[in-house]
Amino acid sequence: MSIATPPGMEIKADIKPGYEQILTPEALALVAKLAREFEPRRQQLLAARVERAQRLDAGERPDFLADTAHIRAGDWKIAPIPKALECRRVEITGRSTARWSSTR
Repeated sequence: MSIATPPGMEIKADIKPGYEQILTPEALALVAKLAREFEPRRQQLLAARVERAQRLDAGERPDFLADTAHIRAGDWKIAPIPKALECRRVEITGRSTARWSSTR
């Protein structure tokens, strides 16, 4: 069984019965359009990810973005904790069951 694909698209996996209901010409056209539109940016991001991993492997420490320094330095506060969350307690009533045990 095969499914017609847009120009430049290839499906490398086996096509099983029922796939044609999902991989419609319209759906494949959308995937092809998205791939054509976003592939260059996707490749840039993947390359940046590799570069970042290499810098981290070389000892660079992660830090906040410089673009957000004004937010961190700003004079702001979060809302107070709701009364219902101020005093939360959990009651444990017996042994854990094997289902929750980490020694399975």
